[in-house]
Amino acid sequence: MAPTKIDKPTILVTGASGYIGGRLIHHLDSSSYRIRCLARKPEYLLDRVPESAEIVSGDVLDESSLIGALEGVDTAYYLVHAMGSSGDFEKEERRGAANFARAAKTRGVRRIVYLGGLGDSSEQLSPHLRSRHRVGDVLRSAGVEVIELRASIVIGSGSLSFELVRALTERLPVMLTPRWVSVPAQPIAIADLLAYLTESLNITVDGNRIFDIGGQDIVSYSGIMREYARQRHLKRTYFPVPVLTPGLSSRWLGLVTPVYARIGRKLIDSVKHPTIVRDDSASRVFDISPMSLSEAIAAALTNEDREFAVTRWSDALSSVGSSRDWGGVRFGNRLVDSRTTTIPAPRSQIFSTLSKIGGQTGWYHADWLWRIRGWMDLLAGGAGLRRGRRDPNCLRVGDVLDFWRISDLTSDRFVRLESEMKTPGRAWLEFELEDHGKETRLRQTAIFDPTGLTGLLYWYALYPVHHYVFDGMLRGIAADVRLRFGADRNG
Repeated sequence: MAPTKIDKPTILVTGASGYIGGRLIHHLDSSSYRIRCLARKPEYLLDRVPESAEIVSGDVLDESSLIGALEGVDTAYYLVHAMGSSGDFEKEERRGAANFARAAKTRGVRRIVYLGGLGDSSEQLSPHLRSRHRVGDVLRSAGVEVIELRASIVIGSGSLSFELVRALTERLPVMLTPRWVSVPAQPIAIADLLAYLTESLNITVDGNRIFDIGGQDIVSYSGIMREYARQRHLKRTYFPVPVLTPGLSSRWLGLVTPVYARIGRKLIDSVKHPTIVRDDSASRVFDISPMSLSEAIAAALTNEDREFAVTRWSDALSSVGSSRDWGGVRFGNRLVDSRTTTIPAPRSQIFSTLSKIGGQTGWYHADWLWRIRGWMDLLAGGAGLRRGRRDPNCLRVGDVLDFWRISDLTSDRFVRLESEMKTPGRAWLEFELEDHGKETRLRQTAIFDPTGLTGLLYWYALYPVHHYVFDGMLRGIAADVRLRFGADRNG
């Protein structure tokens, strides 16, 4: 007899808005488990999780918010990291892990499953890998049983490493390769990683265990790029150079790939170290036969060629850094720039055009200025325009849209974009559609919440540019509607 819903063990997934967590919640068997997702902004997960999943509000940096989230939980997945943080990410990660471990102990959680990183602890590891190992230590310190899986490069459509490889190999026929691209690693396919995470729910172990996991092949980033080029039938030439330091390499990555310079630096600092399986005990405990590198890339390309991935590393809120937490900052009065136009077309047609904005479609006017703003943001350590969008035609709350994120959405009526640019204040861009007789009124509103005098100067200095760009954007949207749907005039 199948268990009733109340008999199912409850599984908590942290980091559900991120790449691994987002895949895992769809991979877990909802017929066997009650799935609960922890999120700082639950509204971002509403369209991302299975209907049967429960979403609860919580933040690992706020221990009090975790007590209710962990109530009745049998096993908790700890998939949180702060690699995108612009502050002391090591201290932040230890604090979050300590809060989570104490709360889990208080609530009687049976097991924590933690995804860490490979690397020889006896070596002088990079801050990122060192922090990954220390987080495991902190989680174990509270007395809850911990299964720690240590993995290297994850190969899957939308993963940070795969997007880096794809962007470099597709864009650069001739490549200068620094020493770090030759360091050995043992990449793992996303499907195999999800299998390890899932089996970790019920494997029988004696106390805390650490398992090294990886794919069949030991290769390097150079080897991954060569295999990617082979499968894509691309001819690429590589010239090793000794002078590209981690700092220069990270800035170079920020210019030619979607990886921010801040994250690129931490990534390169980590890939300087070999990340290979040294303890093969996972092969005896888990019933998993990992893929080869060629199989993993082929599987990733199958998804990549469908224009978008199920989840992407940039979906995670942490990918833009903790600088977006405005707690404790005093803001002044919000500055508003609102414009309207009337279009002789139904809401559905105009919303269809709005739904394509950004990414490859562009912003319907002065795309060259948007690109300049993107480059400026990259130079300031922000996201820039490199992230693009998940799907070229469909919007959902929480999606990345170039250097914006969709924070609110009502189909055919309203879209709010929240800025993730480096700016002296908070910014939003809204589009609202209203029926106006046989026509539709489109209202576009730019909102800026400045921080002090710097924020005010920023807004007024750019006001002429905003007037040109936003006014032209409205005209461009109306023109696209006429072109696509045959509306004959613009109100």
